[in-house]
Amino acid sequence: MRHLIFLIITIFATPVAYASEEIPDQYPNSLLYSKPVEFIPNIYSAIGATAPPGYDNSGHNNNLSFIITGDGVIVINGSAAYLLAKALHDEIKAITDQPVKLVINENGQGHAMLGNGYWAEQGVPILAHADAAHEFDDRGYQSLEAMQRSNREKAKGTVLTPPTITFEDKHLIEMGAYKIEVLYLGPSHSPGDVVVWLPEQKLVIAGDMAFHERMLPIFEDTLTADWLTTWDEKFEKLGAVYIIPGHGHPTNMAQVRRYTRDYLIYLRGKVGALLDAGGTLAEAYYVDQSPYSHLDTFNELATKNAGRVYEQMEFE
Repeated sequence: MRHLIFLIITIFATPVAYASEEIPDQYPNSLLYSKPVEFIPNIYSAIGATAPPGYDNSGHNNNLSFIITGDGVIVINGSAAYLLAKALHDEIKAITDQPVKLVINENGQGHAMLGNGYWAEQGVPILAHADAAHEFDDRGYQSLEAMQRSNREKAKGTVLTPPTITFEDKHLIEMGAYKIEVLYLGPSHSPGDVVVWLPEQKLVIAGDMAFHERMLPIFEDTLTADWLTTWDEKFEKLGAVYIIPGHGHPTNMAQVRRYTRDYLIYLRGKVGALLDAGGTLAEAYYVDQSPYSHLDTFNELATKNAGRVYEQMEFE
C-alpha cells in the first residue's frame, strides 16, 4: 500500500513531457508515439499525441492501455493500424510473459478498431459495444482510406476487422486479480463509446467520455445535451479517483470535468444566448471560446464545434 501511495503521488507531482502538437515523437524507436507507462501497478498506457493523426505520429493520437491481470493481459483499443498494434504488443511482451486474452474497442472510430486485424491474427477476442460495431461497419472503410493516405507504408497489413463480441449495457470480466466492468453509460462523444471501470482500484479508462489536454471534437452525431446527461447521471457517479482518458495523460475527475462537462455547458451557453438574440449560424462560428484556446486542437475544432452545437440547439 505504501508503494502504491508513493507511486500515485510521484505521478501527480512529477513534471511530464505532455503529448501535444508541439512535441515530436517521444519514442522514435517505435511506431508508438510514446512508450507505455505504468500509471498504477499493472495498469499501463501508451499516451498518444494530442494532435490530429498523421504520418509523424503513425496515427497514434489516442491512448492505448493495457491491464496485466496475473492471468493474462487485457488491451484497451485495437489501435489505428496493424503495425501500430504489433508495436504495442512488442512492448507488452517486453514487460510480461502473460498472453493477451482480450482486446476492448472503446468506440467505433478508426484509431480504436483499425488495428483489430493484428489481434485477430493472434487469436485474441475483440469486444465492443453493438453501436460501435455498427459504426465501424458503416464508416470503417472511410477511416481505413484516410489512415492509408496519412500513414503510407505504415498502413501495411491493415484490413477491416470487426469486433468478435458485442454487448449492449454491461460486460463483466473477472481475470486474475481483477474485476472489470466494461460499461455503456449512455450517449456521449460517438456511437458506442464505453468506459472500462475497475471499482476496486477506483480507476476508469474513460475513452472519449472525457477530455482534458486537447479540445474535444463534436461530430455531426454527437448530441451534447445527452452527453451532459450521461456525465451527470452515470459517469460522475462512478466515483472514480483516477482517470485514463481517451486522449492525454492520466488525471483526475476535476480536470476532465473542467474540460469536458464544463466546456460543453460553456459552449451551449454561448450558442444559446446567440440563438435567443436571433443570431445566425455564420455568427455561431465566432462565439468566444478563448477560455479554452490553450488546448491542443483548438484551432482545428473550436469553430466546427460551435457550428454543430448551433445546428443541434436550433431544433432542441
